[in-house]
Amino acid sequence: MILDSKIPEGALAEKWDKHKFNVKLVNPANKRKYDIIVVGTGLAGASAAATLGELGYNVKAFCFQDSPRRAHSIAAQGGINAAKNYQNDGDSIFRLFYDTIKGGDYRAREANVYRLAQVSVNIIDQCVAQGVPFAREYGGLLANRSFGGAQVSRTFYARGQTGQQLLLGAYSALNRQIAYGKVKMYPRTEMLDLVMVDGKARGIVVRNLITGKIESHSAHAVVLATGGYGNVFFLSTNAMGSNATAAWRAHKKGALFANPCFTQIHPTCIPVSGDYQSKLTLMSESLRNDGRVWVPKTVELAQRLRKGEIKINDIKEEDRDYYLERKYPAFGNLVPRDVASRNAKLVCDEGRGVGASGLAVFLDFADAIKREGQPAIAAKYGNLFEMYAKITDENPYESPMRIYPAVHYTMGGLWVDYNLMTNIPGLYATGECNFSDHGANRLGASALMQGLADGYFVIPYTIGDYLAQTPYAKVSTEHPAFKEAEQNVKAITDRLLSIKGNRTVDDFHKALGQIMWDYCGMARNAEGLQFAKQEIRKLRDEFWQNVKVTGVNEELNQTLEKAHRVADFLELGELMVDDALNRNESCGGHFREEYQTPENEALRDDENYAYVAAWEYTGPGNQAILHKEDLKFENVKLTQRSYK
Repeated sequence: MILDSKIPEGALAEKWDKHKFNVKLVNPANKRKYDIIVVGTGLAGASAAATLGELGYNVKAFCFQDSPRRAHSIAAQGGINAAKNYQNDGDSIFRLFYDTIKGGDYRAREANVYRLAQVSVNIIDQCVAQGVPFAREYGGLLANRSFGGAQVSRTFYARGQTGQQLLLGAYSALNRQIAYGKVKMYPRTEMLDLVMVDGKARGIVVRNLITGKIESHSAHAVVLATGGYGNVFFLSTNAMGSNATAAWRAHKKGALFANPCFTQIHPTCIPVSGDYQSKLTLMSESLRNDGRVWVPKTVELAQRLRKGEIKINDIKEEDRDYYLERKYPAFGNLVPRDVASRNAKLVCDEGRGVGASGLAVFLDFADAIKREGQPAIAAKYGNLFEMYAKITDENPYESPMRIYPAVHYTMGGLWVDYNLMTNIPGLYATGECNFSDHGANRLGASALMQGLADGYFVIPYTIGDYLAQTPYAKVSTEHPAFKEAEQNVKAITDRLLSIKGNRTVDDFHKALGQIMWDYCGMARNAEGLQFAKQEIRKLRDEFWQNVKVTGVNEELNQTLEKAHRVADFLELGELMVDDALNRNESCGGHFREEYQTPENEALRDDENYAYVAAWEYTGPGNQAILHKEDLKFENVKLTQRSYK
């Protein structure tokens, strides 16, 4: 299989503008003849559905939540990047492009990333026009702050709830189209299969989560905007409902899955406190603007602190190791997430971690409060400090936060070309659901940027190019392909309900998550990955023999919902391990212990691994087939990343 990325010819800065001119258009009067399905209503999905409806297409939008505004995009805290250069500090479209390519450790397409940087400036104007209440400076101008992996301030924010405010903007635009009748909304409905007719995506099979009814929906094109697969680890900062089922079922129908081992571990999360937890809580990266990360300089001091023999304030300044500032003076605490996470793991592995478990480091605001005053810090981060205090019963204004890395985002996803179309004609993937923009590590505040770029400014152009070449004729849901897909979904559902084993779905999910975290988490090695592959296969075999799914299909049955999702995670987990085993290098969030520099930094192998690994599904239990898309770098020079 040859992977055609469809990257336009010409100079990097001109590719997108030329491409927009060259794509085929659909006459406004003809747009109403086309039906488009959008699955997912987070930032990528809501913005796509609203914009496509505004253009005149007939849109059906699906989400498993009770309202589109409950999509997990609402949980994003810190901000959204854009190359506006309002601070006059040297930012530009090219600098945002370069920072993103470098931050992703040179494992992303130049053309896609440059387009993202270009479009970023339009996103802010769009959202301000919608009424998104971005923070402003005293004079009324939009404020910016810094995020990891950049030496400029380009992040726009709304305190610590930027995702919520952006989603409300997209949600209002979506509701407008629902009111006009251009978008039909299907909440509490989960996609369980993709339907293909004559090799093209022509619809989906869904399950109504209230009644259990399995039904089909037909369209001329399908857009997946279903987020990432971080919950394969069980404990993550994702909402508990976040899952990979829609993308994975599409993969099983032939869509290639790209770079699945590229997962992001966020360095600032509230540490695990016990086996009873079902998710973890993010503390925004924006806190690293003013918070200083440190641990005791010696193992002895750390041990005494953990035992309660001394208090935090008993540790003198000279006995504190501000290790990020020490190792990376140019970027300090604002190094990229993969670098900050690995260093936190390193100091904890040395025995210098804090907290009862020893798996935490301090994020200290004492200097910032002394410098700016508590009211100023509260104005920037007040809701984040409140959230931390409620969860930990500790006051971060008086003592440092305790933080530790946790799974947060997935850079891998369905393979797409420049038009965001998968290798299946008519099937598109947007936002975190695809692999396209972040390489091996996403920079902070770039997820919201990509989701809205794809939904508002990319997919409305590129989907028209496909539809302009597609006949108006609709495919009936009575078509044999739909009936076959419905029967497949019913068969899986019946099988899950019929096992009546002794082990709960959550128990299997926890066991999988532990395997993934231990052997395919922050650090991996060949021996551990090979062991993990065998363990996942054993666990999957047991799942299909011993899982306990109570209730029936014809009702609200959250255990059945989870069983479908965990069944897919058990297959996806093995592919992630295969991908990590195949990539004999370290890059970004993929850190193979065998491949590191003497300073414990990621050691890339550009000669052999400067490619996108796109995997083809070959059937249950069979080895996936690897396809490669070589990455060409014509505008940046491949160098060893340095943030020193």
